[in-house]
Amino acid sequence: MRMIRYYLPAMGWVILILFLCTLPGKAVPTVGFLDMLHIDKVAHFFLFGGMVLLLAYGYFRQKGSISTRMLALIVLSVTGYGLAIEFIQKYLIPNRSFDLWDLAADAAGAIAGALIFRFIGRRFLQ
Repeated sequence: MRMIRYYLPAMGWVILILFLCTLPGKAVPTVGFLDMLHIDKVAHFFLFGGMVLLLAYGYFRQKGSISTRMLALIVLSVTGYGLAIEFIQKYLIPNRSFDLWDLAADAAGAIAGALIFRFIGRRFLQ
């Protein structure tokens, strides 16, 4: 039980992403000029980058350090989660579809989160 406390913020973030990404298509607001800017891709980037940051922080707090290999594993896991959500949207959520660009934004955000943690976060944690 002690170990799980390090991951509580990340678990909340995972649930938030699942909730937001599984809203039915009609429940997702559309604003004309924001759709042209692809603001949803920016949201995916920050949501999945934040998930990597929170998971890496939890691992770091639990173990006292984090290797590049572990950060890569976190990035792959988070990107896999994004892929799973895209399939959920395609097959289970009304008026939603699989979007390869969403997955690309998820992966880019995950990589950015790992880079931020590696190069900036470690200065504040040590």
